[in-house]
Amino acid sequence: MRKIDLNNFQVATSETARDINSRIVLNLVRQHHAISRADLMRLSGLQRSTVSVITEQLIAKRWLVEGAVGKLPRGRHPTFLHLNEDRAGIFGINIQPGKTDVALANLGGRFLVQESISTPSTPEKFVRQVGQRLRAMRREFPLMAYEDVGVSLPGRVDLSSQKFVFAPNLGWRGIDLKSQLEEATGLTVNLENAANACALSEFWFGKHSEQVRNLVVVTVSEGIGVGMILNGQLVRGTSGMAGEFGHVAINENGPKCGCGNHGCWEVYASNSAAVRHYNAAKSSMRNRRSKGQNHSETRTFDDLLRLVERGDPLADESLNRMAQYLGLGITMLVAGLAPDVIVVVGDIARVWDKVGLIIADVVKERCSTRVATKIVASGLTPQPRLRGIIALILQKHFGAPTTC
Repeated sequence: MRKIDLNNFQVATSETARDINSRIVLNLVRQHHAISRADLMRLSGLQRSTVSVITEQLIAKRWLVEGAVGKLPRGRHPTFLHLNEDRAGIFGINIQPGKTDVALANLGGRFLVQESISTPSTPEKFVRQVGQRLRAMRREFPLMAYEDVGVSLPGRVDLSSQKFVFAPNLGWRGIDLKSQLEEATGLTVNLENAANACALSEFWFGKHSEQVRNLVVVTVSEGIGVGMILNGQLVRGTSGMAGEFGHVAINENGPKCGCGNHGCWEVYASNSAAVRHYNAAKSSMRNRRSKGQNHSETRTFDDLLRLVERGDPLADESLNRMAQYLGLGITMLVAGLAPDVIVVVGDIARVWDKVGLIIADVVKERCSTRVATKIVASGLTPQPRLRGIIALILQKHFGAPTTC
């Protein structure tokens, strides 16, 4: 139960009730793909006249379309309703240090176009190139209306100023990316942290979407991000900086992190951390055997996973170490938040049969609360950040309306 904020509230009106009922109907159609008015009455508990008015309004606004006519042994044949997925297009942008993905999706969340570019070195170049790509996509679908643009960022956005303020792995600080992209595209731009986007992806499209209301996503890549949906709501905090568990120090005497602190969780448990540990261990071993010779380094986490598959003992040890530290941080999340599910997103899901057991053992050993939180991998869901940033826009229409 939420306390009513008497400094910022909206009184309930007949319009509020219609909006809530309309969204319930819209979500039931979305969930069932094809549904009759009679089934909408049964599932929603709304009266026949209310369902009739709402569906006619949604058809008039092109949210719903009528489809096939069903057959019954007797009585009136029902006409099935469908979500008009092509009513509008939504642009999704996922920025990562090396690569930026750009996609156009319909209202069903299905990608119509998707492509990738190398992430430019400066925000100005980024805005120019992405603006060009979005205009090209619009020319490809000239008859489609367009909704907002969603942008997934490897960092945090200040909610009050909407500026991109914290991205140690990208190197952009204090950037007014929202205004620049809006000027370049002519569309409203919505910024969101990548971990939050992944949480939205799991909540709206994942296999847990219908069962849980308390879900935490841990994204593991160059760094570590945490997105939290608690009581069915995305948690951002007052400033938008909530969830930076990757930059909580677990060893104040540890290596320096990109954020400027020492011993952060991500300098031990990220992909980059595992690669650094492997290269350091390999270099130490080679120096003992053959002093003065130069040896190539393992450059990516993908390289490390291939070495694990080949049975390289140092690669295996580096992965186990990474899993141990992931378990330590996840223990903190289980004890502090007690979610129903924690979903780990990233390439580490490829070896979940190995690292998942290590993480589970660490949590079992160290978590005194004995909370029954399921810890699972994402199942290598394609483009979770892009799907989540599309969900950010979709929830404006399908999410619960803002009330007191």
